[in-house]
Amino acid sequence: MGTPLGDFVRAKRDSIRPESFGIPERGRRRSPGLRRTDLAARAGISVEYLTRIEQGRDRNPSPAVVNALADGLSLDAGERDHLRYLAKISNGSCVTGRLPEPPGREVRPTVLATLRLLEPAAAYVTNRLGDVLAHTDGLARLARGSGLLDGPAPNLTRYAFTDARARTFFADWEQVADELAFDLWFAPTVESSQWLRAQLEPLAGEEFTRRLERRLPPPRLPLRVNVPDLPGAPELRWDRERLELPGGEGQELVVLLPADEATEQAAERLSRGSGAGLRAIG
Repeated sequence: MGTPLGDFVRAKRDSIRPESFGIPERGRRRSPGLRRTDLAARAGISVEYLTRIEQGRDRNPSPAVVNALADGLSLDAGERDHLRYLAKISNGSCVTGRLPEPPGREVRPTVLATLRLLEPAAAYVTNRLGDVLAHTDGLARLARGSGLLDGPAPNLTRYAFTDARARTFFADWEQVADELAFDLWFAPTVESSQWLRAQLEPLAGEEFTRRLERRLPPPRLPLRVNVPDLPGAPELRWDRERLELPGGEGQELVVLLPADEATEQAAERLSRGSGAGLRAIG
């Protein structure tokens, strides 16, 4: 049986074209990607040891080996963090016997003040579980009628996988679903990720679990949405600026910026609507 670490290393290795590393083609291959022998040589470990890691038979590689694998795979900063996180999961050092609890939902007053300054832009504070912890009125106007912010504790991940309206609101639902499932690997704690996974797996089924096991980070593309409260508007395209907030809860400030002129014009129309102002969801 494999491990999250081994599955990621194997999936990443299979996704790499050898020629991108300056490795010449050596004839017909049984499988695509970088050979184990090539990765082992780049990482300075034996092929046998790499095989044990990928197959889950070695669950506790040293930090030096994990870093060597990151170098061998030419991982970027985000992927390196993900690799180290998976190493902790695989050897069980992050798992405790306590019942998992959701992370705190409190947002610092200074962050709320920053959100107020961003009006009428669509912006919100979230965490890697997808909780919407606070948002501008600009986001409320954008999402009005979609169901995204319904309920006392809105959650992007739960909405995407369990609310049928999400497939209409998110024009690229598949892309959004991939992003949200992958982000669970970076949840504030392993326990909080397990807590949400236990809730969603019976409801979302294979659509959710298949994405959880994909391991590789999806590309971050512009967000395309259909606005129920703006009849006749085209699909709106937004660039997303994600700012990690200091603290132990893994919170992020996300700002949606119009990615084209049509979206900018539609955003101006939305900003003329009346709203209730900033909302913090405690």
